[in-house]
Amino acid sequence: MDASQPAPASPSENQKPLVLITGANGAIGSALAGSLADDFRVVGLDVSCEGAQVPCLEFDITEDDSVTSVLREVQAQHGSHIATVIHLAGYYDFSGEQSPLYDAINVEGTRRLLRALRDSDLHVERFVYASTMLVHAPTAPGEPITEDWPLEAKWIYPQSKLATERVVESEHGDIPYVLLRIAGMYTDQCGAPLLAHQIQRIYERELTSHFFAGNPHHGQAFIHIDDLVKVFDRLVRRRENLPAECPLLVGEPEVLSYDALQDRLGELIHGQEWETLRMPKSAARMGAQAQSGLEEVVPDSLDKGEKPFIKPFMVKIADDHYEIDIKQAEELLDWQPRHSLADTLPTMVEVLKNDPVAFYEANKLTTPVWLDDLADSGENPQRLREQHEALYRSQHQQSLWAHWFNLFFGLWLLTSPPILGYDSVWMTWNDIICGALVIMFSALSLSWRMGWARWANTAVGVWLLFAPLIFLAPTAAGYMNDTLIGGLIIACAILVRPAPGMSIMARMTGPDVPDGWDYSPSTWDQRLPIIILACVGFFISRHLTAYQLEHIPSAFDPFFSGAPGDGKNGTEEITTSWVSESFPISDAGVGAITYLLEILTGVLGSRARWRTMPWLVILFGFMIIPLGGISITFIIIQPVLLGTWCFLCLIQAAAMLWQIPYSFDELLATFQFLKRRKRAGKPLLKVIFMGDTDEGGKLSEKTDFERPPQKLAKEMVMGGMGYPWSLVTCGAIGVALMCTRLLFDHSGAMANSDHIVGCLVITIVISALAEVGRPLRFLNIPLGLWLMVSPWLLSGVTDIGMWGSVVMGGLLVILSFPRGPVKETYGGFERFIV
Repeated sequence: MDASQPAPASPSENQKPLVLITGANGAIGSALAGSLADDFRVVGLDVSCEGAQVPCLEFDITEDDSVTSVLREVQAQHGSHIATVIHLAGYYDFSGEQSPLYDAINVEGTRRLLRALRDSDLHVERFVYASTMLVHAPTAPGEPITEDWPLEAKWIYPQSKLATERVVESEHGDIPYVLLRIAGMYTDQCGAPLLAHQIQRIYERELTSHFFAGNPHHGQAFIHIDDLVKVFDRLVRRRENLPAECPLLVGEPEVLSYDALQDRLGELIHGQEWETLRMPKSAARMGAQAQSGLEEVVPDSLDKGEKPFIKPFMVKIADDHYEIDIKQAEELLDWQPRHSLADTLPTMVEVLKNDPVAFYEANKLTTPVWLDDLADSGENPQRLREQHEALYRSQHQQSLWAHWFNLFFGLWLLTSPPILGYDSVWMTWNDIICGALVIMFSALSLSWRMGWARWANTAVGVWLLFAPLIFLAPTAAGYMNDTLIGGLIIACAILVRPAPGMSIMARMTGPDVPDGWDYSPSTWDQRLPIIILACVGFFISRHLTAYQLEHIPSAFDPFFSGAPGDGKNGTEEITTSWVSESFPISDAGVGAITYLLEILTGVLGSRARWRTMPWLVILFGFMIIPLGGISITFIIIQPVLLGTWCFLCLIQAAAMLWQIPYSFDELLATFQFLKRRKRAGKPLLKVIFMGDTDEGGKLSEKTDFERPPQKLAKEMVMGGMGYPWSLVTCGAIGVALMCTRLLFDHSGAMANSDHIVGCLVITIVISALAEVGRPLRFLNIPLGLWLMVSPWLLSGVTDIGMWGSVVMGGLLVILSFPRGPVKETYGGFERFIV
């Protein structure tokens, strides 16, 4: 209809004007319908009317018959006069990829709606199309966009809006229209996807939150949903006074730059300015493409399978600045925004802090696993997170000395080669490169947010332990230097608080005594025996390594001799045997590294580490139990395959063997905890590497070193252990079996068999001294049966030895049945201690 022609008769004054809203069940539509309902008859059209607050009719804008049919129903129910059609229905996403829905819903859907309105008997006073300011070309700060600014949509969503605007211009017929070009809409709960993801990145302290590929002094205009609803309200009320063809920009004239927005959010969320660094577009685009490619290949590679939000097309338009001139809206509608993004940000952040999970759900963000855990705890997630961050930063500040020491150790490595005279090009360059890396990672570790740098320093420290063996360090000084400095770097990197990589729930909540247990298996009195025994093994291994690397001329052995004529003692014979030399590097050196890592991992962690650091307990157990088995095997083969003994190796094996029973209870507690977490639906790998809280259990009341020394010593020896007479007797039988060459004059196969069985019996007995390992004693039964029959199967047995073997075998079988007392409870495992 031409604006100069008289309008058809209006409805009677006692009947409210009709407003038709497409997409009425969306965020804008719902708010708008509620605002207009007092003065207008509001009818909504949507693909689904479930939960609609106003009369609503369902239709499919992509189907001709559906659109025509719904307009007939509108006319039948509400009459033929429509004050305003507000067209909000549309499709959008942030993939940046072409979708047929853009054309089907936005472009052709609008064409279909306008043609159906023109072809019907309905009279429409005004058609309002909700477009976007992004149909315009971007501008520069200080030069606001006006309605006649060039049109240049940069990506698929605004391109579809611009194409739809042209459809409105060509298909409106006699219906006056408004092309409402809206700035980025937000609510008190955020509601703006780009802004919500920006808040999410800062809230979660993501590394990407500190980088931006565009000009950080550029930004874009926003508009609060309440102000936008007011715009639509004014458009409806002033529909007769507007130009027939009316493009209109609406939004807040003041624009926060990306940098200012980052700083404001950082201050509101974390109480600090947020450093934002400009990233080259090429690097940002490659990163976005790599992330998208990874998600396509391995969809669940990201946290909880979340698709990356930053797409390559966003990097391309990161520099675009949208600042708008709203003079036309002020003149035509007498409208100005009453809200501003800067003033609303505190409310947004307050909503986030009050209920982070609800904020994430409202903005369709994927909650990180740690936030799910905090929400499940029943405590206020934000308060718990703030307490954790305060504790973490406080502990980090108190431990800065360790990272300064590592800086010094890096300098020490850099200067060591010329001072110590390595006489090895490989060792020289190794220490120079490692020194530089340690300096760099230590400097980064001074920031509490750079926990990964501590792990990087740990990796360098572990490498330093192996380097002298791999490069065959020609001097004792080189070997000692890298071993000592490597161990110190590891200690200063991860042994100090706060332990890196631990989840908030693990650090802030949960017991240190497992559910159903009488004590914590991770206290110092439980770990000290292992650490002390590991120290014994470490110093022996260092001596043997020095001999293998030819840093010393001989190895200590006061009891055993080597092969006749070669001048070697037993220890020297064993450590240079074909078994030892079959290893690509010094086997004694690998043993020394293992013992040193046992010492370090034994010291690391609190009395709750069975649940806060499961990976550590598993690693600790792996170094003790399987490697202990290897050590025992090496002892078994010495007289059988090599014809002599290694005195120091025997002491070393005994030290390793006695560690095994002391490690069982902590491993059991950890595996029980992991089973409970898996049953609770927690991701197992995440719990293993980051720990978690636990149901049940309690906090222990005793303090490790605030007890009398004699009581501490008793608990070190007896904690989780028992010495029933039956097992002690079996152990004595094992020792006797290892000595049958002397006791019974056995030789050949029989002597070898007794030696092997004796070693196995001692291993089983010592392992079964742990109360949770007590069922292992039954393994002595088949060994006892073998002793009873072996004299008739093997050569080298004497008459007295035959009956001695039968008697010892029978005693092993009989003495394997008594369990002995079990003093503690182990979370229900005691029913298996039969």
